[in-house]
Amino acid sequence: MRAIIVTGSGEANGFGVEHLPDPEPAARQVRIRMVGAAVNPADLHIIDGWGREMAGVAPERRLGVGLDVAGVVDMTGPDVHDLSIGMPVAALTFPHAPHSAAGTAAQYVIVPAADAAVVPDGVDLLDAATVPLNSLTADQLLARLGPSRGRRLLVTGAAGGVGGYAVALAALAGWAVTALARPSDAEFLTRAGAVETINSLEGVTGFDGVLDGARLNGAALRAVRDHGMYAGVFPGLEPKPERGITITSGVVVPDGHRLRDMLALTAQGKLEARRAGTVPLEDAAQAYQALRDGGQRGRWVLTP
Repeated sequence: MRAIIVTGSGEANGFGVEHLPDPEPAARQVRIRMVGAAVNPADLHIIDGWGREMAGVAPERRLGVGLDVAGVVDMTGPDVHDLSIGMPVAALTFPHAPHSAAGTAAQYVIVPAADAAVVPDGVDLLDAATVPLNSLTADQLLARLGPSRGRRLLVTGAAGGVGGYAVALAALAGWAVTALARPSDAEFLTRAGAVETINSLEGVTGFDGVLDGARLNGAALRAVRDHGMYAGVFPGLEPKPERGITITSGVVVPDGHRLRDMLALTAQGKLEARRAGTVPLEDAAQAYQALRDGGQRGRWVLTP
C-alpha cells in the first residue's frame, strides 16, 4: 500500500509517500480501504518532531500521519460481529498505536472494530473523514464540564475544528453558548446554536464554564465565575487554577459507539461537516501548508 511516512529527523516536511506491505487485521480488528483522511494539526506535530516526543515515540521510528479516516471495510479479523466487508465506516485512530501499520494517510488503515462507526446514508465519505477527531474531542471535553443545567458556556476558537463541534454539541445539550470568533464566522456559529457571538473578551465575565479551543489560557479563565469550570484542549498547557475554578483537559480516545452518534447528528444536519479541500496523498504537502498558513474553515482531506 501507499502511505505517508515521516522520518525521525524532526525536520519540517520530512515526509513522503512510501510503499508498505498491505496490513492484515488481527482478532477484533478491521481493515478500512481509505476513501478520505482528514488533515489535522496533530499531523504537523508529528512532521515537526515534537508530536512523537509527546506520544513517547522514539526519534528513530518511522511513523505515519493521520488520525481521521473514512472508507469501506474490505477485510475483517476473527471475532468481528458488527461490521462486515463493504460497510462504509469512519474511525479515529493514532499513528503510534500498536495496531497501526501507518497513520490514516494510507491506502489501508487497521483499527479495532469497536472504534469504527458505520457512516449513515446521506453523509459523503469525504465529509465523514472530517468528523471523528474534532467531534469526539469536543464531546469528551464537554462531558468533563458536567451537566448543562441551563448553565452559560463560553467557547473560544469557536469557528475552529474542535470549537465548531463544541458550540453545536453544547447547544444540543442545553448550554447557553457564547462563541468567541471572528465576525465573519457569526452566521456559522448562530447556525450551530450559539445564543451570542463575540470577537473580544474585554469585560467578559461570569461564565459557568469555558471550553478554551483557542488556548487563550489566563484570558479565558478570567471570563469564568468563581468555582466555575475550565476545559483545555492541550493537556499540560492549561492555566494554573484560581478562584476555586476546576481545571480539566484530556487526550481524546477513540469511541466507535459515540462516533456513531456524531455521524447520525451529521446526517440529520445538527452537526455541520466542513471540508476545506481535497487532495491526493502525493499532494499532501499542499494541505499541510494550507494548515500552517491558517485561516481555513474545515479540514483538508487526503484521498488515496
